[in-house]
Amino acid sequence: MSVLPPVSQLMERYAVSRGVVLRAFQVLRRNGDAEPVPGGRWRVLRRGAAVDRRPLEEQIAAVITDERLKVGAPFFSASALASRFGVSRPTVTKALDKLEAAGVLESGGQGKVRTVRAVPNREERS
Repeated sequence: MSVLPPVSQLMERYAVSRGVVLRAFQVLRRNGDAEPVPGGRWRVLRRGAAVDRRPLEEQIAAVITDERLKVGAPFFSASALASRFGVSRPTVTKALDKLEAAGVLESGGQGKVRTVRAVPNREERS
């Protein structure tokens, strides 16, 4: 998904007021073409693409059941998950830490493969 330029840049580029830019963003939002993101920015949504609004740790836990991973199976690296979900590696690491604290994943330490400790069921993820 693409992030739209900030309001100030659009005001300058098109010589319009802040109100005009904000009204345009609201039209895009109403039509389902864009949504606000933290920091006062907006991003373009792809038509027909469902946006998963669950917390990242829930999305990562879903990978275990969706890919039918068993207890003891090696889990994906933070880098692979960052690419898959389109977020930074530190963001993924925080989510993985939460899953480790919840007992879903087990870390072998720095540089070692993280493994599945427990398979979450659908009720736990809802």
